[in-house]
Amino acid sequence: MSRFKDNKEAITILKKIDASPNSYLIIHYSCESFVDISDGRTPRITSIAIRNIGTGQTESFSMHKTAEQMHINPFDIPKKYDQIERKMLDEYFEFLKENKEKIYLHINMRDINYGFKAIEHRYKVLNGEPYILEDSKKINFAWLLKKKYGDNYIDHPRMENLCRINNITSRFFLNGKEEAEAFGKGEFVRLHQSTLSKVEMYNCLLTKAVNDDLKTKAKWYEIYGLKPQGVYEYCKDQWWIQLLWSILMLVLGSFLG
Repeated sequence: MSRFKDNKEAITILKKIDASPNSYLIIHYSCESFVDISDGRTPRITSIAIRNIGTGQTESFSMHKTAEQMHINPFDIPKKYDQIERKMLDEYFEFLKENKEKIYLHINMRDINYGFKAIEHRYKVLNGEPYILEDSKKINFAWLLKKKYGDNYIDHPRMENLCRINNITSRFFLNGKEEAEAFGKGEFVRLHQSTLSKVEMYNCLLTKAVNDDLKTKAKWYEIYGLKPQGVYEYCKDQWWIQLLWSILMLVLGSFLG
């Protein structure tokens, strides 16, 4: 698709979210480090957070909360990983079933390495039968931002840098390396707090994108494209160009009159 059409498609989706925010949820999860696993198994899921865009309420599932429900001492969590992870995912998939009509915004949760399929696989490993959320109920927020602003709208790591230039911060935020270190130390509360902070931060980014005041590094032609339609849309969206055009029309009208 052309840059102009991509931009229009993203704007249409954002308008739908704005018109019906309670129909949309933001989901994010943390897991065991990919690098530190040497026995060939897939990374354990450590925490999942799901935020309702309309109400701001967040549902969460985590190792330490589940362990507490099961009356397991925090120091004994590593000995009972399978039981705890299974119960945590029981609750997560039950939530999906109860909210199957919702649409889930996520950040690159798109394959078996990291995504819905990775969580489904972990549940199968633990002898569970996952509820499979339809792909039509998923929107990759990272993809949506690229659609709206172009491929080079921000440097990597994109979400982290985008939050920084838009002054969106959280003292609980952990990057990938820090999350891996937290898991290694058994700091499950920190992992959970980081996951919760990320859905809140992504919600702030979404709000700015909906209101069209998200700061990026994209140039206007990278957003709209250089075809006549794109240039026209750019000019239409700029108040100062509209003002100059109105003044020009008034001057020409007076001169011709």
